Amino acid sequence: MKFDNVLAEINGFGRFQLRTIFLLVIPRLTLPFNFLLNNFITFIPSHHCDIRSQNNGGVFRNLSLEERLNVSIPFEQDGSLSSCRMFAEPQYQLLSNSSNLTYIPTVPCQNGWIYDTTIFRSTLATEWDLVCDKKKMNRATATIFFVGVMLGSGIFGFLSDRFGRKKTLLLSYMATSIFGIATALSYNFLMFATMRFCTGLGLSGISINSFVLCLEWVDIRHRTTVAVLMSLDWSVGCVILPGVAYLINDWRFLTAAVISPLFPAMLCWRWLPESARWLMSNGKTDDAHFYLSKCATVNSREEVMADLKPEVLSTVILVEDENRKYSYLDLVKTPKMRRRALLCGIVWFGVAFAYYGISLNISGFGVNIYLTQFIYGVIEIPAKGFVFFTVDKIGRRWNQAGMLILTGLLIFSKKQWSVGALGKMFSEGSFTIVFLYTTELYPTVMRQNGLGYCSFMARVGVAVSPLIMLLEDVWVNLPSFVFSLVALGAGLSASLLPETNNVRLPETIEDVEQTRRSVSASDEKSPAYAFLSLQSKSP
Repeated sequence: MKFDNVLAEINGFGRFQLRTIFLLVIPRLTLPFNFLLNNFITFIPSHHCDIRSQNNGGVFRNLSLEERLNVSIPFEQDGSLSSCRMFAEPQYQLLSNSSNLTYIPTVPCQNGWIYDTTIFRSTLATEWDLVCDKKKMNRATATIFFVGVMLGSGIFGFLSDRFGRKKTLLLSYMATSIFGIATALSYNFLMFATMRFCTGLGLSGISINSFVLCLEWVDIRHRTTVAVLMSLDWSVGCVILPGVAYLINDWRFLTAAVISPLFPAMLCWRWLPESARWLMSNGKTDDAHFYLSKCATVNSREEVMADLKPEVLSTVILVEDENRKYSYLDLVKTPKMRRRALLCGIVWFGVAFAYYGISLNISGFGVNIYLTQFIYGVIEIPAKGFVFFTVDKIGRRWNQAGMLILTGLLIFSKKQWSVGALGKMFSEGSFTIVFLYTTELYPTVMRQNGLGYCSFMARVGVAVSPLIMLLEDVWVNLPSFVFSLVALGAGLSASLLPETNNVRLPETIEDVEQTRRSVSASDEKSPAYAFLSLQSKSP
């Protein structure tokens, strides 16, 4: 008898599971808020050199603002004022049309910049003058953040499999909240970069722990439904964020606001269950029985657990040796686990690489930054619906492979509208499937380690993706070719993974190394199937 049989008998998708999903959706809203926050707080508004202290007396004082700018700042070829250069001295002769405009010496801005605050009242660029020669520092903030997410994936994946999902989730909540608020209070760029890195570290724990905790409480028939529901919070967050940024156009207050969902989440943490599946796999039978009984009570199935005492539970469900400790090395010690780790790493790298490659290659739809971000969020929702209706019929493997291959072909097509809409939709669909698929591929004792490793590989893809654009200097079409090739390679790698549709979640590494049979939904739900097995093994 397997854990899924017991879970099916106490209703694997009842009020208990719905309550757990709701409690986890609240903190998960902070994920898209923070992952996309850089689009707003690093925004560089129109700017020019500050000339207010330049020759305030004499002729200069009697000029209008437009005339002062004309004699102090050169024009670019497009007719706009230069953002980074100014004349060494006011060129009053420029007020005359007959003046010679050739070879007028310029210097970098000497007294700072004046910024257009009509879109954002304050950003990192305006706070610490991260423009012109310091523009690269402004762009580096996204890389710094995602390096934190990358390292956090490995750290929190390990901690979750060692100490449990619930405790690690609280640690993630607290770390993200503390470092997020500290980011908003940063008094210099170095402090900001450090705190932003640590915020990414904590957020990775929320990302992988919340998803796995939910999925480990759901029966086989409803895993797809829960995976899609849990992924919808990303798209909803993408839609809400531009509205929040529009109302809060100061980067400090906006940075604090995107952390706010974690405060009610910490208050509600006590009502979250620990994963009974993880507890059983680690030999904590009494604790697992406690949470299973609580689930049965909430789902009005108390009679199921009445005769299933902890000592009986340990005889009908395989209990792992609690003294055995797992690490990332267990991902590569056995043949099938090693194969899965290699292929999953390639798939996750390709999924993230293609998704962010598309985003960085598209300049937008010709509208302002708020509406552009709103559109990008909305066009992801059809991808969720497509996954929901096809992933159980076609299967995880071919859905994952197909969406990656379609993404690669659309990038290679070089059609702006197809890459911007269909490409974004299919790449988001592949992201939705990969969480569900990977969770089902790894055994319970290694599930968080596996997801932590895969998330690490995804963040490597995110970090590398912007660098690929530098290849335009070699050949203008080379970046598109690389993005397309990686997406196609990841799709082919996904096709080599085993199918997990209607298959029980593996509990141990031994389950993965052995051939597992599928179980139909009717078999899983059948009381006779579960209790005949129970009676045959109970003393």
